[in-house]
Amino acid sequence: MRHTIAPLKSKGFPGLLALVVSCLAGAASLAQAQTAPAAPAGDATTALPLMFDARERIARPDLSEVVRLRILTTVDFPPFNFADQTGRLSGFNVDLAREICTELQLQAKCQIQALPYEELEKTLESGGGEAVMAGVAVTPERRSRFLFSRPYLGIPARFARNRGATLGGDTAAALAGRPVGVVGGTVHEDMLRAFFPAIAAKPFETDSAMLEALKKGEVDAVFGDGLRLPFWIAGEASSQCCALFDGPYLSQKYLGEGLSVMIRKNDPTLVVAFDHALSELSRNGRLQDIYLRYFPNGLY
Repeated sequence: MRHTIAPLKSKGFPGLLALVVSCLAGAASLAQAQTAPAAPAGDATTALPLMFDARERIARPDLSEVVRLRILTTVDFPPFNFADQTGRLSGFNVDLAREICTELQLQAKCQIQALPYEELEKTLESGGGEAVMAGVAVTPERRSRFLFSRPYLGIPARFARNRGATLGGDTAAALAGRPVGVVGGTVHEDMLRAFFPAIAAKPFETDSAMLEALKKGEVDAVFGDGLRLPFWIAGEASSQCCALFDGPYLSQKYLGEGLSVMIRKNDPTLVVAFDHALSELSRNGRLQDIYLRYFPNGLY
């Protein structure tokens, strides 16, 4: 699995990078595609679920011997890491990396470098970097070769419904027996069938085919990536046909552990350092601020 969620430039979403950058430049455009105005910061619909216990204190380790902290990322995983319209490295992971460096008081030693995704693991193992923040999926095989911080963001699955469909309720139960699109052969199909056996799952070969069917009303709803669906709904391609419906749904079994920092195997001190920084940024609200910068309408 390449990412914990598929890159947005994949088949079926060729122009989504431009959409993401455009959406981030003006949250108002996103709000216009919703049935209600975007919720204010801190509202339950936009709040980032806490990944750290607010009562827990993770001590900052001694980092005096750290010569440099090279955080590796990519430019093909918007809105987490990408090159913006000016060519500047941007994204949720990039801004979070900068905040981590500040929290650890390592600004002068921090470097954020973009590489092709295929080179990240090799570069980290060979000592060409100290950490990776690029949405790399946590797998047993990778855990045997690398260390990982605690997760800082989980990506949910979501339903999106056609606004013209008549449903007898506002929860997933209203979709029982109704045609719901999903991309066949994916974790989302497996999750849909396991979590909602009463729904009439209708597999499609691609995301684009699934969303086109939703737009035309050929299915009442679809079930898929909770990152992709809000951006599609907010974009011109949807023609404001649809809205998010119920959820979100998180499952470690089907969707993985979430986003975390991958660190060299021989550097356990850095794991504690990242956990400390992430915990503090969660507690002081900076993690929430960055989240709302890139997901003004929330993922949850």
